[in-house]
Amino acid sequence: MNAIPNSAASQRPARTVQPAWVRIAHWLNALAAVLMMLSGWRIYDASPVFQGFTIPHGITLGGWLGGALQWHFAAMWLLFFNGIFYLVMNLVTGRFLSKFFPLSPRAILRDLAQALQGHLSHADPSRYNAVQKFAYLFVMVDIAVLILSGLAIWKSVQFPVLRELMGGYDRARVVHFCAMSLLAGFVVVHLTMVALVPRSLLTMIRGR
Repeated sequence: MNAIPNSAASQRPARTVQPAWVRIAHWLNALAAVLMMLSGWRIYDASPVFQGFTIPHGITLGGWLGGALQWHFAAMWLLFFNGIFYLVMNLVTGRFLSKFFPLSPRAILRDLAQALQGHLSHADPSRYNAVQKFAYLFVMVDIAVLILSGLAIWKSVQFPVLRELMGGYDRARVVHFCAMSLLAGFVVVHLTMVALVPRSLLTMIRGR
């Protein structure tokens, strides 16, 4: 009598953890962010924000300033439009509230302590722990700052209010560099966590 239910259960399709639109937007955002960082480092070297500190050319993209700018602007538009698509879809589908909230400082500290001790459970990949929620929300805000500070640098005359909100052209460059550094730090931590929990990579590739 148990053979039929067990057979039916084994043939039941696996639950989708990450829908197709999330996976596509994730990988496009990742591609755009990496291209912007590598080309941005080459642009930075042409006129360093912090004198005496430069990025090794071997890890930059573009070969020269003009080439780096072309890569940077191409990746910028990809990040901008794909980012808007990602945010709109998250809001329309209700995923934004269900995935990233509720969230509290106490929950973040609790899950961070458990993660550092190796006790944080990853049994259910469809649910984000508080540290993941905070990290993903943080990177969304950081990318928004990157785009806004980039506009203040690129179109300084056309967006004077934005430029002044950044503290002027020179400070906008500092804000842009710091936001880029935070994004690079997020990428390193994210890749480390993926290495520790490989299942999260599989869900972002095949959806389950």
